[in-house]
Amino acid sequence: MQTQNYKLDFTGQNIYVGIDTHLKNWKATIMLDDITHKTFSQEPDVKKSELYLRRNFPGGNYLSAYEASFCGFNIHRELHKHGIKNIVVNPADIPVTDKEKKQKEDKRDSRKIAKALRSGDLEAIYVPARETEEDRSLVRYRRTLVKEINRHKHRVKSLLYYYGITISQKFSSGSKHWSKQYSSWLREIKFETSSGEITLNKIIYTVEYLRKQLLETTFEIKKLSQQERYIKNIKFLTNIPGIGLITAMIILTELENIIRFKNLDKLSSCVGLIPTTNSTGDNDKVGDLTCRSNKYLRSIIVESSWIAVRIDPALMMVYTNLCKRMKPSEAIIRIAKKLLNRIRYVLKNKLEYEFAIVK
Repeated sequence: MQTQNYKLDFTGQNIYVGIDTHLKNWKATIMLDDITHKTFSQEPDVKKSELYLRRNFPGGNYLSAYEASFCGFNIHRELHKHGIKNIVVNPADIPVTDKEKKQKEDKRDSRKIAKALRSGDLEAIYVPARETEEDRSLVRYRRTLVKEINRHKHRVKSLLYYYGITISQKFSSGSKHWSKQYSSWLREIKFETSSGEITLNKIIYTVEYLRKQLLETTFEIKKLSQQERYIKNIKFLTNIPGIGLITAMIILTELENIIRFKNLDKLSSCVGLIPTTNSTGDNDKVGDLTCRSNKYLRSIIVESSWIAVRIDPALMMVYTNLCKRMKPSEAIIRIAKKLLNRIRYVLKNKLEYEFAIVK
């Protein structure tokens, strides 16, 4: 009797996998070119995903995608190690219907990712090297410390105002706050009960501890900036007015490779220095800055621009002219884009900044 051969062979066929990642489980949808295989839950384990695909679709080209989220890029790297070509996508770039917006669930999310991957509608975001990510974590942690210190400083002022305690006149200037004299003055404040004094002293202790951590973290960032992969670019960037060492390290760890941006518009889009637009018929409306941005880069570039317009005569002249026809807050965004152009120029061409050149 003739026997039939049921050996599976998907050589040359694309197998599309949409993954909705969560901490305890994943929802995965598998599709072929003309059919949906299934949607199922699985443990957050790349090895099990690979085993399932190789068992059910041997020889296929495995393609997967998931949304950028808390899990970062580790899953992406693991998928590639196991022979699954993965991309990470911005959640806002995934095509979604009105029904999917109003009836959101994990299974539906994984299906729409797989469907968009199959139709070629997904654009991968940039995945930095693991080394750069870890350096970025250190630089970002410094920013977190600065925020926490400011929060606790405001807590002290709120506590004093709440109980009607006026800050001494010699400490009214913000630049003198949290000097040794200011700390000593705070500790001498008397409340009606020990509870008030304990509360104030605890906040003071937290501020002093965080400031120590900030000092140590800044020292580590300075050491990092002297490593071979950063030292040359740090020199180029710190020659630009308004950019110091910490700002330069934020730029380098967030961007990693300036060559990946084909032009200034691409870089500005990544940073978030482009406006929202609404063009329909004869109406062209330009709105505020887009909400899509790298919040670390955009804020630091704008902050640096305020410094640059006071140091660089060329930028000062441009800023002054812009302020004649728009608000200063709007003018500084134009300056920020010019500053970003200078950053791109020196990093791309490995040339030092030319002071007071208008471009």
